[in-house]
Order: sequence, then C-alpha cells, then structure tokens
Amino acid sequence: MSNQGGPMRVHRKAGRLVALTAAVGLLAAACGGEDSGSGDTGSGDGGDPKTFIFGASEDPKTLDAAYVSDGESFRVIFQIYETLVALEPGTTEVVPGLAEEWEISPDGLTYTFHLRDGVTFHDGEPFNAEAVCFNFDRWYNFTGPAQSGDVTYYWQTIFGGFATKEIDSAPDTSRYQSCEATDELTATLTLTEPSSALLAGLVLPAFSIASPKAIEEGGTEIEATGDSFTYSGGFGSEVVAGTGPFQFVSWDRGESLVLERNEDYWGEAPALDEIIFRPIADPTARLQALQAGEIDAYEGVNAADIGAIEGAGDQVVERPAFNVGYVGFNNKLPIFQNPKIRQAIAHALNRQGLLDAAYPEGAVVANQFLPPDQWGYNDSIEGYEYDPDLARQLIEESGETNLTLEFWYPSDVSRPYMPDPQAVYESFAADLQAVGFTIVPKTVPWTPDYLQNIQGDGLGQLHLLGWTGDYADPDNFIGTFFRQDRPEFGFTDPTIQAKLNEALTLTDQAEREPLYEEINQLLYDYIPGVPFVHNQPLLALAGDITGYTPSPVSLEYFKLVDIEG
Repeated sequence: MSNQGGPMRVHRKAGRLVALTAAVGLLAAACGGEDSGSGDTGSGDGGDPKTFIFGASEDPKTLDAAYVSDGESFRVIFQIYETLVALEPGTTEVVPGLAEEWEISPDGLTYTFHLRDGVTFHDGEPFNAEAVCFNFDRWYNFTGPAQSGDVTYYWQTIFGGFATKEIDSAPDTSRYQSCEATDELTATLTLTEPSSALLAGLVLPAFSIASPKAIEEGGTEIEATGDSFTYSGGFGSEVVAGTGPFQFVSWDRGESLVLERNEDYWGEAPALDEIIFRPIADPTARLQALQAGEIDAYEGVNAADIGAIEGAGDQVVERPAFNVGYVGFNNKLPIFQNPKIRQAIAHALNRQGLLDAAYPEGAVVANQFLPPDQWGYNDSIEGYEYDPDLARQLIEESGETNLTLEFWYPSDVSRPYMPDPQAVYESFAADLQAVGFTIVPKTVPWTPDYLQNIQGDGLGQLHLLGWTGDYADPDNFIGTFFRQDRPEFGFTDPTIQAKLNEALTLTDQAEREPLYEEINQLLYDYIPGVPFVHNQPLLALAGDITGYTPSPVSLEYFKLVDIEG
C-alpha cells in the first residue's frame, strides 16, 4: 500500500497574534462555568489549560458513529472513539488500533483480532471482545429507517445488508456472518464471502467501538420523515462513551461541542486539555474568526485568502490529494452512446487552464478516476490532450447535429475537489461552446437538491461532481462509481463490472493491482466521464499550533496537536 502522507507542508509559521480569551470564555459557558476536571495538567507549567478550537462548517449529525457518513461528524467522532485498526497519521497505511494484531484465514472469510489489554471506555466499562461483538451485532441487526443507505452508508458499503431486510432499498445479502468472543481479548469476525476492502474499510469512524452500556442506557431511536432522519436516542447526543484520547463533555447545538482529555487513555496522553468544535457555516466568517483569535483552525480555505492568513502570522497547510473531480455524462442518452462525442468532450476541456486559473498550487490534472497515490493507478495512461481542433473533427465525424446539452453544477457549496463550482462550470462551458456545443446551465443548491437530482434521479446530461476517498482501496473510487449501475452515469459495461466484482473478492493485493490497472485503462478508453482534478484542500491554523498532521482521508488525530507558549 502506498504512503500518501509525508511531513505537513507549511507555507509560513509565526507567533500567534491574539490570545484565546474568547475561546476560554466560550468553554466556560459551554461547561456551565464549572471546572472540567482537567486542571492545569495540559499546560505543563501550571498555566492555563490548553484549549484548541476548531471552526467547523456545521454541527455533527449525531455522535452515534454508525449513523453518519459526513466529515464534520467524523471529525468529532474520531477524537472520542477508536476502531479495531487505525491509520498511520498523515497516511492511508493501516496500523494496529484497538486490535494489536490480527490474522486472516487463507480463504479470506475469517478475521481474528487480538485486542489490547487494559483499555477502558469513558464510562469505566472494560473494553473486551464481547464489547466488540456487541457493536458488530448491533450494526447487523439494525431495522427500519436505520437500513436506509443515507443512514448506514458505510455498513452497507463494507458489509452489505442486515439480518432481516425491512426496506426495499437495503441490500439483499450481507457479507457479515458472525462475531464471536473466543476469549476475553480475541474477537473472531466471520464473513459469508471474501472482501478485499474489509480491513481498509474498518478504519472508518462508522466502525467505532462504543461502550455497550452507554448504547443501552442512552437508546438509539431514529425516525424517518421523507428523506430526512431524526436521531432521538440519548446515545450520540447525551450519552457518549468510546475509548479515545478525548471524552464528551457537552453539546450546545449551533454554538459549541466540548471535549476534554481522557485522563485514563491507554495510549500517550494528549497535550491538549480541551477541544471545542464551533460551527461556522460561512468560509469568510471562519477566516474572520481565525483572524480575531476566536478559533485555532478551520478547513476550506479559499486560495485567495492564503496571503491574508500568512500575512497575519498564521499557517496554511495542504491536505494530501486523495480525491477526484470529474465531468460526468449520462450515458443512457443517445448522444453519449456515440463514442466520438465522448472523445470530443474529453479533448475540448482545457483542464490545465482551469486549474491554473481557479485552483490553489498543488492541484494536478486527473487522467483517471483513481488518485495517483492509490495503488491500482495506471501509470501508463497519459490523459486526454487538450485539442479543440481534434474535438471539432470528432464532432463532425460523429454525425450528431443536435449539440445542445444541459450542464449541471451545484450552488451554495464548496467541495475539496471543487472549491468554486461556478468557476469550473464557466470555464468548461466556454471550452465546449468553442468547439460547437450549445450549453444550457442548470444549477440547484447542493442541499437538498443537487445530489438527489444527479445521483438519485439521473437528471444530469453533463454534470460536475467528485469524490474524496474514504479509505485506501481502489474499490472505494472506481468500484463506487462503476461496479453497479448508477443513475448518475447511466453506465453499463458487463466486462468492466465483472472485473470490478472479481477484484473485490481477491485477497492478494499483488493479484488485484494489475486488474485495477486494466480496469482504469478500460474506463479511460470508454470515457463514461472526464476526470479533471486531484486537489489538495487547504486548512488554516493559528500560528502557535503544532503537530497538526493533515490526513488524506480527512481523519486528523487531535491527540497530536499542541499549542506553543
């Protein structure tokens, strides 16, 4: 498995200009004015407690890890809970987590995890194999609304279905068969069929091991109203107990979510005493909060703001590129069933020109749907050359005369692979019109309409979208897009789909890698869409923050963070 991390890249670092007086006041308010119990131990010299304030774009959905798939929820959950296997900081390398070691049977159906001794949950309950199996059995036995893919996306991605199928959209079968506590510190997971992505997938916070006592005492009720879900159980909002380096204190929705250091943590003690997550929806407001000393960090820095951030003595750091942005085609439409049209669009788009104009330094042109640092990437693919004359020739050879296309892009959103969707649309629309297409813009808000219109309803003829990897396996990219028919692409190719299904069942990476390289070549030749960027998203940090190591999959360990001075 390739290493996608390396040292954090810092544009500039200087002393902090503003003290965190406002932050400490916010913590006191969130905690009801009472001492959190951590005292002065974090400062190391009897000084003020070390409080790290992160400016999030929104509140978590819930802190019940099994029910979420969004980054803001995971960012908090990752500090509270832990998984059987973990990530080496700054990379996608799988390393021991709550399991010190593991064995996989030759047939790929049995995973035996040997657990750490002496670990306790935040509520004082012991961590052991029974607790591990309690969590797996809970996920497998979800019923009703919890079987929706919008709620348990990652369970269904890695394990498939449930003990009893209760809603039509749930998978028919499951890869999960059982979990057995063969002794106090040994948990044996048995599958119904091999899945080569399993181990990499288990790093996801959705598979966090929580205290069975907390789950039972808090309750985990969930209700569906149309396409919306309400989490009414106390577990995940009031009762929260994992094994991680920080534990839950309080949550005032819309204002702050407060964590404190777990004094009984089994690993190396964090330097921080408290963490506060403060929701600030607007990127400009997050910038202003950093400049005012009200927060210590935020994600989603605009390239245009780099100078202002660095000029104030703060830092801008780059998250390693583990994403892809693409122009998707609805391949069920007759015009896209003409290979000459797909080829024409590929050669009409000035992807490098777009990146030079609208993306920060470090963004690179994408030549396939897989990031370059993910094993399975095909190094022999050189990409579609920008050649407007060739595009016009291909259009003429296609015989198509109705060249009017709707081009969809989202509003009210910034994504890691697409910081400014309108700028991307305008650049590519101009490229396509220059070679003879008539482009009709279609834009709707990202929430709640865009993803449903594109991925659910398949309304896009041309559309902008992308993907940030969840875990380091090729199936998480090209398998997600093309292993099954999806309305977004309207793409069916039995050869490619059969190869993707075969690759998922193989357990030897040496066998899988050339197969994914072949699949990438087949996709490049077919052109179901045009990948255009692998971007390095930007984060801002106050000048006195050290140890913040950006993760390719957006899972940062705040236990490594410190505050100078």
